[in-house]
This record gives sequence, structure tokens and C-alpha cells, in this order.
Amino acid sequence: MSAAETKLMTADELLTLPSFVDGSDRRYELIKGVLKVMSPTKPLHGVICARLAAWLVRFVEEHDLGEVFGAETGFLVETDPDTVVGADAAFVGNERLATVDTFEKFFPFAPDLAVEVLSPSNTVQEIDEKVSFYFTAGSRAVWVFNPKRRTVAVYRSPFDVRILSEQDALEGGDVLPGFSLELARLFAVKR
Repeated sequence: MSAAETKLMTADELLTLPSFVDGSDRRYELIKGVLKVMSPTKPLHGVICARLAAWLVRFVEEHDLGEVFGAETGFLVETDPDTVVGADAAFVGNERLATVDTFEKFFPFAPDLAVEVLSPSNTVQEIDEKVSFYFTAGSRAVWVFNPKRRTVAVYRSPFDVRILSEQDALEGGDVLPGFSLELARLFAVKR
């Protein structure tokens, strides 16, 4: 079958794929109808994701702002052909949650805040594309963490980005007003 004849997958078909295959967990994304199998992450990636999610959950619950979602949560950010991406962490505010009928399908929008933690396999083009998907589908902020460099790129739009170092504090801006995290604490990983 040639590339022109390749059948594109839909978000609904993606929902039916098993997450446990051949003795291992599988994560998938769907990029313009093409299935992408995600490899397991390395420990540093996992620690950064877990710590950040914990801080976000505490803050969001304390202020009753909405929900924080983990890396397995899919967001349908483009249709026909479908694109479903899963951020490493995500926040969806109460206003948008009120529009959701079920938690049994992918959310039909991007999260208010999408968080990506870079892996060695990520390419610049891939991350730029994901940032674009998020904003086109309604994200208000995207944070891209680079654990190796100990930096975070804070996007307020695909073209408005600020790079923070571990000496800085990450602020929630208008998406999470009052949220602040000293990046040195986040990146202080015992090795």
C-alpha cells in the first residue's frame, strides 16, 4: 500500500487500541491520522513530570480551579484528519470542564495549560508542532521543560516565549494566577 493509500486512523479508533501489548505498556499519539507509538521515558523525565504534577494538583485543588491531568490523557486538537496528543501534564479550568459530557472520550480541545518535558528523542520540529497544535486548539499557555539544561520555555503564544533557568521562579500567569514554583526545587533531583 503506498503512502497515498494509507488509511488514516480516527480518534475514536485510537480509543479502542490496547494499552498493554506484548507484556509492556503502550502510549500513543495520533498526528494527522497517523499512529505514533511513544516509547517509555527515562527516570529523570518521570521525576520532573511527577513533581510538577504534584505541585500543580496541590495548587489547583487548594483554589478549586479545575483539574490537573497526567501524561496518559488525550486531547483531540485537530480533526479531519484527527490529531490526539497527550501532554506530560495538563490543566483544564472549571469553565472548560463544564462543557465536557464524558470523561470516556478524548477531550475535544487542548488544555488551558499544556506541559511538555523533553526527552532525548524529541526533535525541535516535533515540539514546535505540538506547541502549535495546543494553541490552535485553545491552550492559553504551554510550558516546555528541558531537564538536561534545567530550563523551561514558557509560551503565551507560539511566538511569545520566555526561557527561564533554574535560578528563576515559574509563575502561573493568567492561567493559574498566584502559582509560583522555584525551578531549583523542581530540578533538584537526587542521582
